[in-house]
Amino acid sequence: MTWPACTEISQRGWPLPPQLALDHLSAGSTDLIIVDWEDDSVDLMQRIQKPGSCHKPTVVAVSSQDLPVPGAHVVLRKPVTEASGAMSLKAAYTRMLYDYRRHARYALMSSVRAIDGNEQSVDVIITNIGDGGMGLSSKEEFAIGDVLRFRLLLPGTARPIYIEARVQWSRDYGAAGCEFLRIPPVDLNILHDWLKSKAQIKKPLVQI
Repeated sequence: MTWPACTEISQRGWPLPPQLALDHLSAGSTDLIIVDWEDDSVDLMQRIQKPGSCHKPTVVAVSSQDLPVPGAHVVLRKPVTEASGAMSLKAAYTRMLYDYRRHARYALMSSVRAIDGNEQSVDVIITNIGDGGMGLSSKEEFAIGDVLRFRLLLPGTARPIYIEARVQWSRDYGAAGCEFLRIPPVDLNILHDWLKSKAQIKKPLVQI
């Protein structure tokens, strides 16, 4: 994860006009948005968080009101101080790290023998894995909702982990995506430790 792209939106037209900022957001490369919150910012926030967008950046709202800001993950109260700014950025960065680790996928090419819902053995290749699911390929055809269970040895780990997963999508050429249904707690710890070791996250240039 590289240091996030940041878009700042102000209702007063600076430093970036709302429409120009929204056009920039459509590229899907922004991880953090700072909104100078005004009474008429509700529509802007709804457009930022519009349904159907697969990438939802972290939103920091800078507000003079002592009220919750709908759609904002972090609220920075005015007047802004060095201490409050640092605390808000730390909270935003923590959420961004969590979101990144939750959605990141790491490449694998591991062959496993899985058991399907009919207790039949099927050969699959785990192509990638992340915190909430994995991708696979197989000569077999899978339907959405199919459940597979298998043991997977992650590179560099001491023993295989047990996984039960459900197919969320499939393609005609044998690729499929799955969500995890059950991983025993000890095995889940192994997976999380492995994922953390694979994540290359650039730290901020300043201490927060």
